[in-house]
Amino acid sequence: MHPRIEDYALIGDLQTAALVGRDGSIDWLCLPRFDSGACFAALLGGKDNGHWSLGPRDPDARAQRSYRGDSLILDTVWETRTGSVRVTDFMPQRDRQPDVVRIVEGLSGSVEMRGVLRLRFDYGRVVPWVRATEGCRVAIAGPDSVWLRTPDQSTTYGKDFSTRSDLTVAAGERTAFVLTWHPSHEPRPIQIDPFAALQDAMDDWQAWSARCRYQGPYREAVIRSLITLKALTYAPTGGIVAAPTTSLPEELGGVRNWDYRYCWLRDASLTLNCLLSAGYLDEAGAWRDWLLRAVAGAPDDLQIMYGLAGERRLPEAELPWLTGYCDSAPVRIGNAAVEQRQLDVYGEVLDSFHIARSSGLPAEQHAWSIQRALVDYLESNWRDPDEGLWEIRGPRRHFVHSKVMAWVAADRAVRAVEAFPKFGGETDRWRAMRDEVRREVCERGYDADRGTFTQFYGSRELDAATLLIPRVGFLPADDPRVLSTIDTVRRELSHDGLVRRYSTEGISVDGLPGGEATFLACSFWLVDALQLSGRRDEAQEMFERLLGLRNDVGLLSEEYDPVARRQLGNFPQAFSHIGLVGTAFGLQDGAAAH
Repeated sequence: MHPRIEDYALIGDLQTAALVGRDGSIDWLCLPRFDSGACFAALLGGKDNGHWSLGPRDPDARAQRSYRGDSLILDTVWETRTGSVRVTDFMPQRDRQPDVVRIVEGLSGSVEMRGVLRLRFDYGRVVPWVRATEGCRVAIAGPDSVWLRTPDQSTTYGKDFSTRSDLTVAAGERTAFVLTWHPSHEPRPIQIDPFAALQDAMDDWQAWSARCRYQGPYREAVIRSLITLKALTYAPTGGIVAAPTTSLPEELGGVRNWDYRYCWLRDASLTLNCLLSAGYLDEAGAWRDWLLRAVAGAPDDLQIMYGLAGERRLPEAELPWLTGYCDSAPVRIGNAAVEQRQLDVYGEVLDSFHIARSSGLPAEQHAWSIQRALVDYLESNWRDPDEGLWEIRGPRRHFVHSKVMAWVAADRAVRAVEAFPKFGGETDRWRAMRDEVRREVCERGYDADRGTFTQFYGSRELDAATLLIPRVGFLPADDPRVLSTIDTVRRELSHDGLVRRYSTEGISVDGLPGGEATFLACSFWLVDALQLSGRRDEAQEMFERLLGLRNDVGLLSEEYDPVARRQLGNFPQAFSHIGLVGTAFGLQDGAAAH
């Protein structure tokens, strides 16, 4: 039986991340990068596919956990019949190899503890060779080696292809386990001081969190979401992954299981807006620079997503030896959607650079040259059908959102030249394109009988992405067509107040069996649309409902099942936390306007 997705917490070092369960087991960790093979893959299989548990031997022990202040340091306090103990899990921000540190501290009485380490490289398939050496146990298989340093007072031994450590911790005692990944062909890795690393990590996170500009009523939720976005950043390049996991299902037992350990262009403008609004100019600049490097090249080669360093090839494969989370198969790595044609990303890229310029990041001529090439390409191709933002694995269509974002691309290009005449560009043509796109969308993408924008031209299906129309400026928020679309989407796409991505009929569009739960980012979009249209009380009520869906440590996945009352999809999901931060700022700005 798998734990619920919301039973996990996140730790990370800004290059990879691990999921720690309420039961003290680390069930997911890819080393050395987010997109590397997992050495703990119990999340998508069973314990034999790799995990690292650490907790009291008392089967009736009860745990309560929280992050330490505004940090990514996880504290789990266990109460047992003989005493209490705290386990502190974290990963130091690295300058060399990745380390996972687990500090055990006795709080009262005396507690017997047990650690069980099962390393399984290559996503739970490869059992390494383990040997003891100089106070450590080292596991090696192919290019990977993992070194485990255990406390001196523990009894460590091998059993059932695992490494076990038993120790007893009394009140006031503190000891540490340190797991270190290292290339197997290199000499032994440098050992860190786990207690000094803990203090450094706390200082770093507290200093970073203190820079947040948001001072509104939802500060705790905003800070936790920003910390999560920071944790999903690949520090060497500035790229931000959509999630640190793959194949957590959109429907239990279903096939909609995708790899999200990559960087989507669609997230770019929303992420930039969050970081800049919150005052994180360095992170926003790094993300903007990653984006600039990734999209450099021929405009017709623009992809919807890239690897952590801008890699273009992300071949999709299935891992048949993993049964999937709650038997949700197949388990996939890589993502074939990288080959899709999604015209909206051109608008996302142009909007990202517009936000960056408007917020004070330097406007550079060479960056403008790339943007100009992109909008020139789109000018000749925006009339084509595509797969749309939801990565439909079916026939191409004229998706309304894609056309709206083509309008955004032309609009932001015109505004760039107006603000920086030295840039130069075909503004008359771009204005004509902007006008033509708006006219066509309003004629072919709006169902006057039902009073709503639709998913694609000629369809009756609805799409929550049409809620973004006022936010991107395509039409004003008080336009009757926008107001009726908001009401129609809310009436027909919501379940228990939460919003699905598109109509039930839309399942036939993507050609896949089964369904999915409500999509949290879309629910935040509805809050934004309500706020922009002047329905502030409704927006605030819905926002607070969404905050209540976070798990006990403030994390959100991609989707939420209001019937089973559980989170679904990859976790934690950047798109959901971006939505939370953006909506909190929108509500604050709306309150200031009143």
